[in-house]
Amino acid sequence: MKFKHAVVITGSIGSGKSAVCELLRDRGFEIIDADKISHDVLDRCAVQVAEIFGAQYVVQKDAQAENLGLHAEFRVSSGEEISSAPCVLVDRKKLGELVFKNPAELAKLEALLHPKITAEILSRARALEAKGKLYFVDIPLFFEGKRHEFFDKVAVVYAPKDTLISRVMKRNGLDHAAAKHRVELQTDIEQKRAMADFVIDNSGDLAALKAAVERFLKELKDKI
Repeated sequence: MKFKHAVVITGSIGSGKSAVCELLRDRGFEIIDADKISHDVLDRCAVQVAEIFGAQYVVQKDAQAENLGLHAEFRVSSGEEISSAPCVLVDRKKLGELVFKNPAELAKLEALLHPKITAEILSRARALEAKGKLYFVDIPLFFEGKRHEFFDKVAVVYAPKDTLISRVMKRNGLDHAAAKHRVELQTDIEQKRAMADFVIDNSGDLAALKAAVERFLKELKDKI
């Protein structure tokens, strides 16, 4: 099934997909956020994470909320069982340090999460498709996740590799080598740019990005 009213927003870590989606929300468009879905799914799979990777990669919800001032939000997909106790959450930082250094561990995590994440994305897409209006699906790992059979219009948020590395260093508090490694775990941004139907350039400042989004929407309107 192809979702004819959907346009995927993708790119690379540090390219600015979230900023683009915020600008699209400001214009009144609905967004399916795969990152938010993945976080929810990850916490629902906390028990499995502990079984696969070890109990040190989960924390008690109350302790995390007290330390970070956050309240956990649990959303259950239609027909999907809650697969972890509601008092347990995944320690994303600690788990990230493990999987980003070890491709085999990353593959284990992806095998656990990706089918559930894909099912949730498709469920929400079906609901929005029924409205008959343009909407966007923010999928950071679209090309890596092989979801081409569902979506056929793809916009890549682009910035050069050096810019991506600098942004990841600043945002994640990483040194150059660690940030470069994170960027290179994903498909090269130039390859993604070549595969895209639309390119939103985010190599400049916010004003330039706003102008790029306006150009993108005009191009989209002309083509669909």
